[in-house]
Order: sequence, then structure tokens, then C-alpha cells
Amino acid sequence: MRIISYNVNGIRSAISKGFINWLQQANPDVICLQEIKASPDQLPLLDFELAGYPYHYWFPATKKGYSGVAILSKVKPNNVVFGTGIPHMDFEGRNIRVDFDEMSVMSLYLPSGTNSERLDHKFMFMDDFQNYINELKKTVPNLVICGDYNICHEAIDIHDPIRNKKVSGFLPEERAWLDTFLNNGFIDSFRFLNKEPDNYSWWTMRVPTARANNKGWRIDYCLVSEPLKDRIKRALILAEAKHSDHCPVLVEVE
Repeated sequence: MRIISYNVNGIRSAISKGFINWLQQANPDVICLQEIKASPDQLPLLDFELAGYPYHYWFPATKKGYSGVAILSKVKPNNVVFGTGIPHMDFEGRNIRVDFDEMSVMSLYLPSGTNSERLDHKFMFMDDFQNYINELKKTVPNLVICGDYNICHEAIDIHDPIRNKKVSGFLPEERAWLDTFLNNGFIDSFRFLNKEPDNYSWWTMRVPTARANNKGWRIDYCLVSEPLKDRIKRALILAEAKHSDHCPVLVEVE
């Protein structure tokens, strides 16, 4: 199964930049989207179906034009779960899961910590999400959690670890949480197969030359549960796709 994760920073904006043509060329079996910033009634759903994705599931935030996740699939899933049942997560449309015969795929959009209030919310989300996944794995052991985690794990994952050490997204507490999450049974599929530096998935728009100069952060992941470890065949960052301030990340699981 070829799975792509992509924070599109507004699906309507991405469509205007050629997203659907790119999707046909990239040709994943499943694509997980984050930060869609739209509801299904605002989207050209037939265009997705004509592109080869007849099964599409959207979980927008309650607040219009904010957050939201989706999953598009070539194959009909056995089950679709919208949200987690945890109100503060589901209000902002941050989690959706599809279950297939041999594995489940989740699209996750973890909050950013743009200020002290949102940082507190982020830590609450992280703790609650860890507990949720601990329970979920008991019944759904073969799980791929794709998404924007808004955390760089290691110094290799950020262009300037020294100056960013006190910035949300690279705080010691955030990195420690991701350490714990991985140690509780998940594999960072990209780092599992690629140990090279200078591989990023997000570049700030506040610095116009950041992407051109590859001054980025790797905050988008396809985390694969331990039972699927030997079935990870490929993991890539698709930096040539430019519909967003993020780029897609890909994993292939046999």
C-alpha cells in the first residue's frame, strides 16, 4: 500500500495550484490530508472521484476555514472513524481513521504551540492522544499514523537546532513526548530507511527564501506500528510538490 501524507494548508488553495493533477501522477493508494480548511460542500468532490479516488472522507473543524483532516482512498475501507471521541480534539477536526483488511491508516493534525495558551492545549492533546493510541493498539495493532505532528524529533530534523531550541516544535518537552510515542511501539518510517540530514517537510512562509535555501523543519511523519516493521519498503519526502508550505511524505507498506 502506497500512502502519502500532506498538510495542504487549505485544500482549495492547493487545488488552484494543480493539486489534483499532481495527485493523479503521485498515484497513492491512500492519501491523508491535514489542514484542509474546508467542508465537503465547498469542494469539487467529483474531481477527486474522476482522479481515481471514489472513497473520500472529510472531517472539518467546527470553526469554518480552520484545521480539518481527510482521507482519500482508491479502495473502499471496511470502516471509517471520524475523530477520537475526545471533544477538544474532535472540535478542531484533527483525526480520522480508515480500516482495511490488514492495516489501518490515520490522518493526524497535531496542534501547533503558537502561544502559551495553545502550547498548553498542545501538551494536553499530546497526552490524551498517547492514551487514546495505547488503547486503540489493543484492537488495531497494524496502524499507520500519518500527519503533521508539529514536532521535529532530532537536531537532524531542523535546519538550525541551536537557535530554535526554545521555539515550539523543537522544545525538549515536545521532543521527549515524540521519543516516548515512538518507544511505545512506532517506527519513524523515513528515518528507518534514511539517515541523511537536510531532509525537511515544512518551510516557514515568513522567510521568503526559506524553501529555496532549504531552511526547513521535518514535522510531517508516517509512523508505522511495530508489527508492520518488516513490511516497510520505501519512505520518501516529496519535496518537489509545491502546493503548500509543507510537502508530502510517503511510505510504502507491503
